[in-house]
Amino acid sequence: MQEDKIVVGLDIGTTKICVIVGRRNEYGKLEVMGMGKAVSDGVVRGIVTNIDKTVTGIQKAIAEAEEQSGIDIRVVNVGIAGQHIKSSIHHGSITRNSADDEITVEDVNRLTNDMYRIVIPPGSEIIHVMPQSYTVDYEDGIKDPVGMSGVKLEADFHIITAQTNAINNINKCVRRANLEIENLILEPLASSLAVLTDEEKEAGVCLVDIGGGTTDIAIFHDNIIRHTAVIPFGGNIITSDIKQGCMVMQHQAELLKTKFGRAIAEEASENEIVSIPGLRNRPPKEISIRNLSHIIEARMEEIIELVHAEIISSGYDNRLAGGIVITGGGSQLAGIRQLYEYMIGMDARIGYPNEHLGKSKVEMVKSPMYATSVGLVLSGFKAIDDRENQYNERRPQQQITSKQVKKERPSGGGFFKNIIDRTRNLLIDDMEDQDLY
Repeated sequence: MQEDKIVVGLDIGTTKICVIVGRRNEYGKLEVMGMGKAVSDGVVRGIVTNIDKTVTGIQKAIAEAEEQSGIDIRVVNVGIAGQHIKSSIHHGSITRNSADDEITVEDVNRLTNDMYRIVIPPGSEIIHVMPQSYTVDYEDGIKDPVGMSGVKLEADFHIITAQTNAINNINKCVRRANLEIENLILEPLASSLAVLTDEEKEAGVCLVDIGGGTTDIAIFHDNIIRHTAVIPFGGNIITSDIKQGCMVMQHQAELLKTKFGRAIAEEASENEIVSIPGLRNRPPKEISIRNLSHIIEARMEEIIELVHAEIISSGYDNRLAGGIVITGGGSQLAGIRQLYEYMIGMDARIGYPNEHLGKSKVEMVKSPMYATSVGLVLSGFKAIDDRENQYNERRPQQQITSKQVKKERPSGGGFFKNIIDRTRNLLIDDMEDQDLY
């Protein structure tokens, strides 16, 4: 039963470590059973820099999620991000033994597994190999070649690599927290599962996930992921700008950004002033909301320009009918959707991870801040479904006997075909009687 399966997502972010425990209900929707959060002190721009602090955060978040859900957590699906993530397109091909037999799931898997052996820069590892489109005997543009006949099977693959050190640090942190990694998933891929619809992926859409340390980008077209990128700027750099520009403490800068900040300075009132308590024996500091918004707008424009550059470099800038979907904690900034629409010239919306959510114990998971965490749980269920589908597709093929295969193989037509078939069947029966077949 699907509802008996429980999947845990672990998002090791720059600002927070989040654990979500989920299962599928009878309608196929995700039901969140428990959630745990902890402050992330050992991660900078998506990369683990202090293992001990990160392990402490993971253990705290896991303990909270276990208490809420009543589940003993041992296996998790973990997200990976950071500036070290690189994506590229590679071409692969295999030659099959016979053109008469249909292309099977095993042939497609063999081609995909071959791509894990391509030469990549030293110190990197391949984390995802995703087919774009297949070519069978020089007939291109095929989405699913299984069942077709052909000798040469080719495909273009979207390959995502990450630094070996970054992967090893995540593995160390998870192992030291007495956990085991089921899947390591690129975070923008996880977020896309949580907030994008199938119609958007088919029409063409750019997902922008604004986190604390990084802004992750994933571009889809025809239901296939076409481009991924990680920009090393997020919400934290805006907080840092406010801290310097307004000369306030870090936590005060964060509160100013979340409570009073706007992405478009013109929308802020000129007369609105916020008073911030001064340091010991010093008068309070008065900050204009308009000036605060100017600081935020300047940095947001820089991030949006980098996003636009990635969209152009992908080659899909004129093919995204679904526009832009903005998610992550940074998407909650007032006026951000309008700024994206104005600067890039595409429709935009804020992505909430409630597309696949059912009734849940924890309502706060519906915030864009938890899109990646929800997506990691969904990707765990997707991996289970894929494994079951492959198993079911293999079973009928394994049940076909060698005798049936011999009889079903074509060998000509007309009168001679009937004679050959009868002779072959007599020979096979004779060999079986003598235990030779």
